[in-house]
Amino acid sequence: MYQSTLLANAVVAGNERFALQNGKMLKAILGPQSGMNEFFARKGAMVAYQGGVNFDASYESWDSHITRRLTGEGLNLMRVSGNGTVFLANQAQDIHILDLTGDGLTVDGANVLAFDTSLHWDIVRIDSHVQVAGAGSYNIELTGQGKVAITTTGAPLVMRVTPNNYYFADADAVLAWTSSLQVNMQAAVTSSSVWRPRGNTGESWQMQFSGDGLVIVQPAELLPPFDALAGAGLAGRFGVGQGGFAGNNPLGGAR
Repeated sequence: MYQSTLLANAVVAGNERFALQNGKMLKAILGPQSGMNEFFARKGAMVAYQGGVNFDASYESWDSHITRRLTGEGLNLMRVSGNGTVFLANQAQDIHILDLTGDGLTVDGANVLAFDTSLHWDIVRIDSHVQVAGAGSYNIELTGQGKVAITTTGAPLVMRVTPNNYYFADADAVLAWTSSLQVNMQAAVTSSSVWRPRGNTGESWQMQFSGDGLVIVQPAELLPPFDALAGAGLAGRFGVGQGGFAGNNPLGGAR
C-alpha cells in the first residue's frame, strides 16, 4: 500500500489564495498566510477542509435576492470564511483559475466554482428576439479585480476575437466570454427546420461574437446529441438549451 501511486497525492505546497490541488480539485487558503479572509463558493462544492473554517450556506445579498425574484436566475453561493484550507470540486470537472484585472467576464453560473469577494457579480441578459434556455437568456457577469475558478467538462477551446475576426459557436457549448464582446443569437438552420430534433443537423442555435476579446467553449454541450437521448422525451431532443422544448415561446413553452 505504501508504494501505491494513490499516496503521491498529498496536499500541494504554497500559500496562494486559490491554487490547483490537481486538475479537478481547487485548494483555497484562508488566513494571514494568503491574505484572504473569505470568499464565495458554489454551494455543496466543499469536499474537505482543515482549520477553523465557517460555511454560510444561507448567504444571499439583498441585491442577489431581488435579482433572483425578478429573473429566477442567480448564483447558488455560500460564503466561506475563517482560517484554514478548503478543498473544492464539482462532479470531477476540470478547474481553471482566472485572474481578472478589470475586464468583465460573462460566464454560465453553473460553471462558477469560487471567486474573490472583491469581484462584483450581476445577472446579465443576452439580447435576442428568441428565448433560448441555457444558452442563456441570463448569465453571470463578474467584474473588478480578483481571482475566479471556473469548471469545464473537458479541456476548453479559447478563441481570440478581433474586430477583423469574429466567431460563431454552438450556444450549448459556450462557457464564457469577455463582457466587452458583442453577442448575437441566431438560428444555425432555416426557420422551418430550427425546431427539429438535434439529430437533423446536430446544431440549432449559434452565438456570434464580434469585437475584441476571448470566447471559451467547452467540448461538451448542455444537451447530448439526439441519438444519445433514448427515452429522454420530446423536450430533451431539441438542441435549444438546457430547458429544451419547454423553454421556447414560439412552440407554446413556458413564458
